Amino acid sequence: MSLQDIYQEILLAHNRNPNHFESMPDATHQAYGSNPLCGDEVTIFVKIENEVVKAVSFTGEGCAICKASSSLMTDTLCGLSLSNAIGKTQQFIQLLSDTSTPIPNDLGELEALLGVRKFPARLKCATLAWHTFLKAMTDEHR
Repeated sequence: MSLQDIYQEILLAHNRNPNHFESMPDATHQAYGSNPLCGDEVTIFVKIENEVVKAVSFTGEGCAICKASSSLMTDTLCGLSLSNAIGKTQQFIQLLSDTSTPIPNDLGELEALLGVRKFPARLKCATLAWHTFLKAMTDEHR
């Protein structure tokens, strides 16, 4: 099995059985994001306690890349300090958006999303949840 096949399998697995795919009634922050070109819609729920991301979940409909990216994002950000979660989100969006950005060695399963760098039309699908997380962190969405 090639590395590309492994990455595709990771994305398909997260699409079929996404992690943290649920609303969160006790969320301290939430935001809605959409990609009308693809039909992707996500609502991101975040629970912040003592400046730590205690929980992240999402609901919505979307393509396989959007759903997998949302699932991977929830796994990545949970447990981080709020400042680290925001920084990691901004760095990941930059990594996918700019092909000249060096690829770090510690991406784990997030590396499966790097394929969208070759397909700019899919960039918004892969970053929608991440942008929506940042939107949820702004004062007007608390």
